[in-house]
Amino acid sequence: MFGMNDLLGSVISNLRTFKLNDLIDILVIAFAFYELFLFARKSRAGQLVKGIVLLFALYALAYLLDLRTVRWLLNSVLQVGFIAAVVLFQPELRRTLERIGQSTVWASKIFSNRRQDPSLHGVWQSAAVAICDAAEQLSDTRTGALMVLERNNNLDEIIRTGTPLSANVIPEMLGTIFYEGTPLHDGAVIIRDGRIVAAGCVLPLSNNLEMGKDMGTRHRAGLGMSENSDAVVIVVSEETGIISLAKNGVLIRRLDRQNLFNLLQEEIIPPLPDEEQNVSFWNRIRNKGGASAHGTQETRA
Repeated sequence: MFGMNDLLGSVISNLRTFKLNDLIDILVIAFAFYELFLFARKSRAGQLVKGIVLLFALYALAYLLDLRTVRWLLNSVLQVGFIAAVVLFQPELRRTLERIGQSTVWASKIFSNRRQDPSLHGVWQSAAVAICDAAEQLSDTRTGALMVLERNNNLDEIIRTGTPLSANVIPEMLGTIFYEGTPLHDGAVIIRDGRIVAAGCVLPLSNNLEMGKDMGTRHRAGLGMSENSDAVVIVVSEETGIISLAKNGVLIRRLDRQNLFNLLQEEIIPPLPDEEQNVSFWNRIRNKGGASAHGTQETRA
């Protein structure tokens, strides 16, 4: 009973001296360990992390048993092991840091956000329509295609793997590039600021093991590009003609033309300035009124 009183007294004493920064300190460490465990589970390096944990356990055991030679050897291994882990985990660490930068609100406000540039609204609007037209035509003819739409992350490294171009985004141009008889049909087209800047580019492949067996290298490349950048990638399957869109490591499949355009409008087309939005709103109201008076007409984006 005396021991229990001492324990309760120690707990109460610690609670009295407990400060807010202590709570923050605990939460930060807990969050760091939680993210580390998630990182180990989701990456291919999970087994390697288990090996590192085992080395730490052996080091603790050697310390308790006063095994000086073993402790010296493990200490030397652990010192070099930190640098080795950084080298081995380089792709996963890079992807994690990029995700943090993409999901941080204040970072997107500090650095330039090309997605919000209203001067590119018209160019991207026309490009989105052409991309949807081309995707529909390529899907009908079962022609494989891979189109990467650059957003805020610079894709110069990917562009250097292909053939530089400078062309407007029109269905005929995209159809010619991805036609099976052309030299550039196997690679990806890079579209920057509403213009084609490169074709025949090589994309990083995704390591996602949950991808279906009906998805080949083209889908794995599109998903890998979306995992390594904030780009939006459109994939047209050569075998099935299915249109897919990859963004932020997620593959959205079985899109029709209208659904594809809706996604591009949300992800790619910059919003209009407030004044232009108001004019566009009243134009839509007038057009709607005219359609009511003369009958409705089906329009495509």
